[in-house]
Amino acid sequence: MSQETTVTFLTQEAFDRLNDELTYLETTGRTEIAKRIEAAREEGDLKENGGYHAAKDQQGVQEARIVTLKSLLAHSKVGAAPESNGIVEPGTLVTAVIAGEEDTFVVGNREIAKDSDYSVYSEQSPIGSAILGLKIGDKTHYTAPNGKEIAVEVTDVQTWTGQ
Repeated sequence: MSQETTVTFLTQEAFDRLNDELTYLETTGRTEIAKRIEAAREEGDLKENGGYHAAKDQQGVQEARIVTLKSLLAHSKVGAAPESNGIVEPGTLVTAVIAGEEDTFVVGNREIAKDSDYSVYSEQSPIGSAILGLKIGDKTHYTAPNGKEIAVEVTDVQTWTGQ
């Protein structure tokens, strides 16, 4: 069975921030967790040692984040957000009427809009895949995870500036 790799658009700022996080987690982060585990291990009986189990759980979460970051960074396209030209693409800020409600959101990976108040929909999400390539004024629909058909009209597309 072949596994399809998804290329993710990232701004240079997002790429650098994620790369810094990965470096921290692989060095200082791992060292800190190892010290916590060792200190908890020295407390004695591991079966009833809450500190030990909490540190091991945190280690698992951290290692999962490392794997996620490595994959994301390895399969990313880094650069400036594409000029929108009124067409929905990864890295654009879209305003759309969804099921009668207006919403503004970013299309792409949530990491590019980490510090913003906008929602982010990936290109692979039901709404993201339905609107990719649409222009201002285009209408479509998508099937929500609950099976409901939801109408969408793209009303504005702008270049994502990270704000």
